[in-house]
Amino acid sequence: MDFGRWSYVSVLVFVIVASIWLEVILRARVLRRPKRLLFTILPVVIPFLIWDAYAITQGHWYFDESRILGLYLPAEVPLDELLFFIVIPFASILTLEAVRSVKGTKSARWLVGDETP
Repeated sequence: MDFGRWSYVSVLVFVIVASIWLEVILRARVLRRPKRLLFTILPVVIPFLIWDAYAITQGHWYFDESRILGLYLPAEVPLDELLFFIVIPFASILTLEAVRSVKGTKSARWLVGDETP
């Protein structure tokens, strides 16, 4: 088995493992709000996939085939790249919500996104 092909995905797994505990231990409550999570990640995924597709088809950049799974979306965008655009924003949201849960109280909680005072 060629473990080099798992390089990109391994980094993403590390990011998830390193941040998912925030959901449970610090009660980030990101997974309890799937609609909000979706509306946060989609604006990242869509434009960056389009950008990647354009850059790849124009020859502006490429992905080392020995470091990715070898599964491709249209326009030769690697599946690993799609996962990146999902995992990194997810980890960022977990981090933000964990900090909010530790630093804020119910009366003085940081408001973000669609929250109202």
